[in-house]
Order: sequence, then structure tokens, then C-alpha cells
Amino acid sequence: MRPADKPSQETNNMREFYDYYSKEEQQFRDRRENLLLSAASYVRAFEDEKFLNSPEGRVYRVQLEVVKPETILRVQNIESTIIVFGSARFLPSDVAQNYLQDIEEKLVADPDNKTLQTKLRDAQCKVKFAKYYDMAREFAQIVSKFNQQATPKSGYRRHDFVVCTGGGPGIMEAGNRGAHDVDAMSIGLNIILPYEQKPNPYISNEFCFQFHYFAVRKLHFMLRAKAMVAFPGGFGTFDELFEGLTLRQTQRMQQLPIILFGEEFWRNCVNFDYLVESGVISPEDLDLFTFVETPQQAWDAIVDYHKARNEPFFM
Repeated sequence: MRPADKPSQETNNMREFYDYYSKEEQQFRDRRENLLLSAASYVRAFEDEKFLNSPEGRVYRVQLEVVKPETILRVQNIESTIIVFGSARFLPSDVAQNYLQDIEEKLVADPDNKTLQTKLRDAQCKVKFAKYYDMAREFAQIVSKFNQQATPKSGYRRHDFVVCTGGGPGIMEAGNRGAHDVDAMSIGLNIILPYEQKPNPYISNEFCFQFHYFAVRKLHFMLRAKAMVAFPGGFGTFDELFEGLTLRQTQRMQQLPIILFGEEFWRNCVNFDYLVESGVISPEDLDLFTFVETPQQAWDAIVDYHKARNEPFFM
């Protein structure tokens, strides 16, 4: 027997008669064994990437996206979260101002440049809305300081009111950054998009998740939420906000406050009163959300909401 073909101790009983077969039979058996061991059907299901990534494997991929983050969060004693979301395009005030200044200087040298004129309008808009990045960061600092007070390092191990974002840039970055500023943990639920989204650098290492399925990502947003805090944003922000409002309206999720930063923005985008006048929502549905203008107002609204419901942390 060739040294390479020497069977292991566990297979001795199966191959002890190998040398008694004809050379032709041995060659046939070796050839067939190699073919069978390399067959796609022989790969164990949980190691079969082709199967797991097939349409038939979708149900298992969905389950894995549910179970993996849930397991990590449970092991780390993450009991509740504050969801922070809004535009991915907003910049810190200083960065936005530097961007505007750069475009203005370039336009002085080339005033008829159409591309620069378009960029100027974008830069002016970024400066206008940069305050929301700054406020999201400050709000996350307030929340995270409370989280540290409510969950001291010694004794009590449960973590409540942990900042949770979509993990990307803009308002999401500001939320994670505010927690990072005060050395607190925060969560980032990243999603695979047609254009590359990388995690912002302020997410806690152990809570930087990546999702393929929007539905599962939304599930994890909602499961532990004690408040939803929405800053101005685009389609993604509206998607998250109105799904949250619908779940609260239909009483399909836990009670929680929904906070909208910047009343002027939201009223310009959505005529909530007209929805009532048109009979498509009820007057009491307007009580599902609260407008605020400052980080402290947002935190006070969350505290008041939970105090009214006798939450132990606020008594």
C-alpha cells in the first residue's frame, strides 16, 4: 500500500482488504473515491456556500441574520436601545463649512463653471443642515452618559438605552460618535447597498453588524427599542419612520416615544394635519410623535414618556 493511501485507525476495518483487490479494481476505487469526495452533494450543508447562497438557501440566510446579532446582543446583556436615524449625507459643521469655503474659492477663479455652481448649492445645503449632525452627536452623548449611570461596571450587568444606528455616515455616524465621545458602547446595523457602505469608525467593535436583508435589519432595530429618534433625512429615513409609526399605530410593537428633530423640516415634507383632515389617519395618531429642536428636549421627552409608564430607571 502506498504511504499516502494508508488508512486512518478509524477506517482500518473498512480498508483492510484493499490490497487483495486487483490493480484495476484498486484504481477504479481510488478514482471513484476522489470523485465522490469532491462531489458538490457530499459537502456538508452548513459548509456548502453555493447552496447557502442559492434561492433555496434564502430561508436559512434569513434565519442566520436573525440569530447571529440576537445571540451577540443577548450574551453582551444589551437589554434596550435608542434608535437614532436620519440623513447619511449630513456633515459636521466644521467639515461642511470647510467644504463650502473650498467651493467658493474655486468659483472665484472659475465663476461660470456649472459643476462648481451645482456643488455650491450642495455645500450651502450641507452647511444649513450640519446642525443636525452636531445635535445627533450631542444627543447620543446625553443618552450614553445615562446608560453608563444606569449600568455601572460593578454589580448590575444589564445595558439599557444603548445608542443604535444604521452604521453608516451622516446622522448615523453622529449617533455612534456621541457614544464614543463618552467611552460608551454603541451599535451599528450596516446594510449591503448597490454602492459601498462602510461602517463609520465610531461603532463598538463587538456590535458592528452587516445585513443583507432590510427586513431583518428592521427587526433588530425594533426588538429592543425604547425610543425612535428621527432627524431630517431622505427616503431611508422616511421608510424607517413610517414603519415605526405604523407599528405603533397598529399596536404591533412595544410602546415607545417617536421623536422628530426639526419641526419645520417635517411639516414642510409631510402635511400631517391634512392627513387627519382627509380621514386617512385619526387625530390621536398625531400623538404618536413629538417634535423637538434640541438634544435636551429630545432626552426630556423620552424621560417623561417612560416616567409616565413607571419605568424603573426613571423613578
